[in-house]
Amino acid sequence: DCRASMSSAADQPAEPIFIVTDIEADGPTPLHSSMLSFASVAIEANGTRHGEFEAVLTPRPDRKPDETTMAWWQTQPEAWQAATTDAEDPIVVMPRFADWVESLPGPKVFAAAPMIFDGLWMDHYLDEFAGTRVLGGPFKTRQIFRGGGVCLYTMAGTLRGASYLDWGMSKLPAEFYGHIPHTHRAIDDARGSANVLVELFKLSRALPPITGSASDFR
Repeated sequence: DCRASMSSAADQPAEPIFIVTDIEADGPTPLHSSMLSFASVAIEANGTRHGEFEAVLTPRPDRKPDETTMAWWQTQPEAWQAATTDAEDPIVVMPRFADWVESLPGPKVFAAAPMIFDGLWMDHYLDEFAGTRVLGGPFKTRQIFRGGGVCLYTMAGTLRGASYLDWGMSKLPAEFYGHIPHTHRAIDDARGSANVLVELFKLSRALPPITGSASDFR
């Protein structure tokens, strides 16, 4: 029955799209410094891609660069040029990014390596300039993401079976990144991390599933 098969397909939950994001900043925290640039790759766990978003931001007048971070930037001239050329006001960029996320089909999940750094910056800027957040939850704001997001740093460490002190992303083989070098240019690093996400999901699918409900483990 054609109608039955169509109904069955329609009833299938949409696969989540992971918005794998890398940011570059002139300091370690959005409380004191500015995000300079960011890039996102929209990708499913199976590797299906749904586009990219890339932006360069003007520094905030109410923040200041961190001296140690700026000294490091002086050793990265090409990345610095990419992170500062053709900058736009975040009050324009962040709503545009939120619109792009919402335009993608199915549920969207934020992902970064590590979540506590890139996710913190994006959450702060989305909250400040677009009325939304990286987190999904019981908030009275615009909801563009589902759940608490994915930390690739944590995912990579646990799926490798490594001890916590050996969780670093540099421990992953180059093929996990699709041999894309970590250049500190946001789009390069987001693309590499997107490839890592797909490889980590391959590892997770090879593991035996955990069955039962939460009540079984009390």
